[in-house]
Amino acid sequence: MSGRTRQSPATRIAARAAGGGLRVFLVLVGLFWLMPTVGLLLSSLRDPSDISSSGWWRVFTAPAQLTTDNYASLLDNDTITGSLLSTVLITVPSTVLVIVIGSFAGYAFAWMEFPGRDWWFLLVVGLLVVPVQVALVPVSELFGEIGIFETTLGVVLFHVAFGLPFAIFLLRNFFAEIPRELLEAARLDGAGEIRLFTRVVMPLGGPAIASLGIFQFLWVWNDMLIALIFADSGSPPITVALQQQVRQFGNNIDVLAPGAFVSMVIPLAVFFAFQRQFVSGVMAGAVK
Repeated sequence: MSGRTRQSPATRIAARAAGGGLRVFLVLVGLFWLMPTVGLLLSSLRDPSDISSSGWWRVFTAPAQLTTDNYASLLDNDTITGSLLSTVLITVPSTVLVIVIGSFAGYAFAWMEFPGRDWWFLLVVGLLVVPVQVALVPVSELFGEIGIFETTLGVVLFHVAFGLPFAIFLLRNFFAEIPRELLEAARLDGAGEIRLFTRVVMPLGGPAIASLGIFQFLWVWNDMLIALIFADSGSPPITVALQQQVRQFGNNIDVLAPGAFVSMVIPLAVFFAFQRQFVSGVMAGAVK
C-alpha cells in the first residue's frame, strides 16, 4: 500500500481551483502595480493636445495618437539630457564605492579579529537609525568650508556615507554564513587575507553584493532631497531637473512625460536584471 495519502477527486479539484484563483489574483495585482508605468509610457507617446483632451487609455480605441515626437523633443532638451548624465555620474560612483568599502568592512567584521570588533559593529548598526535629515545642516556647513558644496563629489560622498551602514550590516551577515572550514582550507593552501577575500569570499558573496548594488542604485537614482540641496544647480540630477521643468514650464508635458518614463524605466530595468540575486542575497543576509 502506498505511503501517500489518497485524495478524493473533489479535494483535488478544490486544490486546483484554489491554486488557479491565487494565480489570477497575483496576475491582477501585478497588472494593477504596472498600471501607472503603462499609463506614463502611453502618455509619453501621445501628442500634448491629446493628453490635455483625454486620458491615456484613449489610445486603445485610437492607436493613431501614438507618436515618438515627444522623445525627439526630449533629446533636444539640453537640461534633461544633461541631467541624465549628471545622474549617472552620481549614481555609479556612489554604488561602486559603497560596494567596495562595504565588502572590505563586512569581511573584517565577519572573519577578522581586532580590538572592539563587536562594539564597532554595534555602532554601525546604530547608524542605521540615524535619519538623513539630521545631517543636512551640519554636512552642508562642512561641505561649504572644504569647497565641495553643490558639487558632484559632495553628493557622492553624502550617499556613500549614509549607504555604508546598511552595506556593512548586510554583507557582514552574509559573509558570516560562509563555512569556516572553507576559509581555513584556503589559509592552509597559503592564501593571505587579500587573496582569501578576492578569490573565495567575493565570488561566494555575489548574491549579497548584487542585492546591495540594487538597493544603493535605486536609492541614489530616485533621490531628490540630497540632490536638491547638495547638487550643482547648473547640472542637476534627473529628479531635480524634472521638478524644475514642472515649476518653470507647467505645460511642457511633451518633455515631462518621456523624461519621467526614462527616469523610471532605468532603475526598473536594473532591478529586474538582478532580481534573482536580489532575493537570494536578502534572504541569506537576513537569516543566520
